[in-house]
Amino acid sequence: MHTHLNPRGAALAAGAGVLAAVMLATGCDGTAATASAGARAPFSTVRFTVGGPGGDVQLSGMSRSAVRPAGSHTVTAGRAHRFTRPEGRLLVVLRHWPAARIERASRGRLPRMRPPEESAVETAFVVNTAGWVRADLDGAELQWLRGDTIRVDATNTAVGDVTHLTLSGPYGGRSGQPVRPPGTRACTRSDDDATAARRATLPDIEAGSTVPKALGRLSSLCLDIQYTSRPDSGRPGTVHQVLIPLAARPTAVAALPSPAADTPPAPGPGERALLDPSRPATVVVAR
Repeated sequence: MHTHLNPRGAALAAGAGVLAAVMLATGCDGTAATASAGARAPFSTVRFTVGGPGGDVQLSGMSRSAVRPAGSHTVTAGRAHRFTRPEGRLLVVLRHWPAARIERASRGRLPRMRPPEESAVETAFVVNTAGWVRADLDGAELQWLRGDTIRVDATNTAVGDVTHLTLSGPYGGRSGQPVRPPGTRACTRSDDDATAARRATLPDIEAGSTVPKALGRLSSLCLDIQYTSRPDSGRPGTVHQVLIPLAARPTAVAALPSPAADTPPAPGPGERALLDPSRPATVVVAR
């Protein structure tokens, strides 16, 4: 089948399709009264499921009425779309494949080469809570968040696999265990140079590290962070690897720890590297 959509038209079509699918997936209780009640009630739990048979983003949980779509955009070469986060609210950004690609993959009709209009899609949601919430990816605890952004990459999963991001409210009035958000308080950059390439010293991150430990060592790089999970890659819930975006090529990364056969060798811990802040660093969590 041939299409005559230009790339911008394809991006708009993909975004509209994702947002329509999200609204359908949340169910029929999205009335104004329900949304108002959800906004007043204490935040409890909401789960985002990505990669189901329909290719849409599904919402579930007691607090799903506190979530509203914040846009959907195609992204290329691993770059992140810069969504606007309302002050004092959480922003969830999910990177995934368009529904049409997932449908063809499930039927075994995925082409060897993707057409240009089938770039990955980033879909964002605003979560209406100003309190601390805990983020879990596929059952593994990531970090506590408040007035922050969390990104998840679900584009590396196998056909039929799904990714679950769960946000849950404080337990027993506990204020949580906040982790310094990477790219904010530990950074000295200005908004003007947020995406400009810059040099930094790569940290030492070991396989099997806890997520908070890895985030602490990444904070000085002033990069956006996204999470992804990988099966059979270590003790569940620990860090398997961190991929640092390099400015050498559109998809170049420095893997920490480095693979045994890294050809050509990429910069390692303690070495200076030219980073590409337009792409987030990826924390790969074992599951």
